[in-house]
Amino acid sequence: MTEPTSTAPGPSGLVEPAAAPAGRAAAFFDVDNTIIRGASAFHLAVGLYRRGFFRKWDIVTFAIHQSRYLMFGENHKQIDEVRDKGLSIMTGHSVAEVVAIAEDIYDEVLSLRIFPGTQKLLDDHLAAGHEVWLITATPVEIGELIARRLGVTGALGTIAEHEDGFYTGHLVGDMLHGKAKASAVRELAERENLDLTASYAYGDSTNDVPILSEVGFPCAINPDRRLRRHAQTVGWPVREFRGRRRVARRSANLASLAGLAWVAGLVVRTIRRSARL
Repeated sequence: MTEPTSTAPGPSGLVEPAAAPAGRAAAFFDVDNTIIRGASAFHLAVGLYRRGFFRKWDIVTFAIHQSRYLMFGENHKQIDEVRDKGLSIMTGHSVAEVVAIAEDIYDEVLSLRIFPGTQKLLDDHLAAGHEVWLITATPVEIGELIARRLGVTGALGTIAEHEDGFYTGHLVGDMLHGKAKASAVRELAERENLDLTASYAYGDSTNDVPILSEVGFPCAINPDRRLRRHAQTVGWPVREFRGRRRVARRSANLASLAGLAWVAGLVVRTIRRSARL
């Protein structure tokens, strides 16, 4: 783990959890690329694919999204595409089945992709007596699973509608993303009597600016280019846990190229198999 970098003044350039003012404080963490390297939904999709949930062409879509995400960060169009594809894939499957598979995927993959620096931040906040919440666009069942495994207070996530324990293919409300995250945090703070001015938020993308703007102590973790530029403009601290920025860019490029190569291989094999039929 490299030393954190910062663009804001303060003790060592950063505000530590112990420095929060008196009050009932909380820390809100985005998940993808903030706690876990890459997109958790992609790894879930791979696990579901291996268990026969959907076709190669579906995993190709998720793999292309993962490669774009590692290279360029999030954008609304990609998020909408993945949401629609994910909802169609999950239709008719049971919640219990998906959660059980997600447990295995956490043990096999996600637990190995947690940034040690972010893990320490989580632990520091818990040790300081703060509530720690994961705020993620990932389905709430998956967010809650990750929260349980990390030993934090809880999670807010996108709610996929289900009836009699089976997914319907529709959402309840909006996808928990962007401004929806900020609204959810305000509602949570009111319900749990949390002081947002004494609280912290961590995110990696410009889509996290709304939630970062809600708290007294925002911090960009592994930020994309736009969030890094915004953080520098407004004076938010920045922490980089992917390695030094030059190494981080090279790693992201290699990961993206590897992902695209894997996708190309899948496409070629699928076309060849179709041609033989």
